[in-house]
Amino acid sequence: MLLSTPQRLSHARQRRFAYFDRLAPSESQMLPSLQSAVAIPVRALAWLGGQGTRAIAALVFIGVAVPPVGDLLRPFVTEAIFLLLCISFMRVDIGALRAYLRRPGIVVAATAWTMLGVPLISGGSCLVAGLDMRSPDLFLALMLQAVASPMMAAPALAAVMGLDSTLALITLVTSTALVPITAPLFAYVFFGTALTLSPLGLGLKLVAILAGSLLVAGAIRRSVGAAAIARHKAPIDGFNILVLFVFVAAVMGNVVGGFWANPVKTVELTMLAFAVFFALVGVTTLIFRTIGRERALALGLMVSQRNMGLMVAATDGVLPGTTWLYFALSQFPIYLSPQLLKPLVGRLSASKASSAAAQPFDA
Repeated sequence: MLLSTPQRLSHARQRRFAYFDRLAPSESQMLPSLQSAVAIPVRALAWLGGQGTRAIAALVFIGVAVPPVGDLLRPFVTEAIFLLLCISFMRVDIGALRAYLRRPGIVVAATAWTMLGVPLISGGSCLVAGLDMRSPDLFLALMLQAVASPMMAAPALAAVMGLDSTLALITLVTSTALVPITAPLFAYVFFGTALTLSPLGLGLKLVAILAGSLLVAGAIRRSVGAAAIARHKAPIDGFNILVLFVFVAAVMGNVVGGFWANPVKTVELTMLAFAVFFALVGVTTLIFRTIGRERALALGLMVSQRNMGLMVAATDGVLPGTTWLYFALSQFPIYLSPQLLKPLVGRLSASKASSAAAQPFDA
């Protein structure tokens, strides 16, 4: 006669425990030791994840203060980006994802804004200001920033801040899928034949990174389950911060040299980088304010965090010194913004919580 489900589970547990009983004393003692050994780095990652925005801000200063670390980690930037995407895909909110796919209007509008609106407005503003004639190298830096898709770390930063990382991730994927078409188009419009991009090579690389990270994240999610991923949020956040450090350290290595060579110019470029960043955050949040302030801010952060490293790879790294320096300095607002905007996010979350608490009484 077939055993009932509880009986089968009971027999399975008995067989599993019988296996452990058969272990030699030295082997059975290894299990608690192994658990303790694993628990130590997990607790360390949880502590680091608990630091949140403070840890992300510290990454920038560590990367600047220790340039040799950046030289050491620079070969692993692609792998770091791949891991960041895996983490973002692994933590995606399936319910929110289905809701966005059923009503794709927000994603389409956000993609059009970041990949078409931002480059057109940035390029037009630079031409009106005559920047293409007065400072061609800076014009090149600003345009490469404008035509780039959002950073692959943007959903991870949104998650650390407690914002809607699912909306940021979906818009990131759609924007990245368009960049092999839009980036060469805008480069030709604003630079003519002076800048050569490889759309096919760039497109194939992007497809490989996105598809590969999606497959890995899906396999992890199926094997451990969404509940376990949510339960281990703090250690995953800590690991996320460690991976972010690889990217930050790699691009910040030449900041000190640029400052000593021309401190006034470096300070001016830093101020410009912050101005561009917060202008994109503010305008995007204002445009999308009707979808809710928290989601609008998540989009604003994503749009302002441009993947300039991708454009460096697309141009084979053949860029003027001013362009390189601006790219490095633009990392300051990106990685300091979670700490700078933390009070605003806290107020938005508190306002949302109070509104939700008041809703039953209003009813």
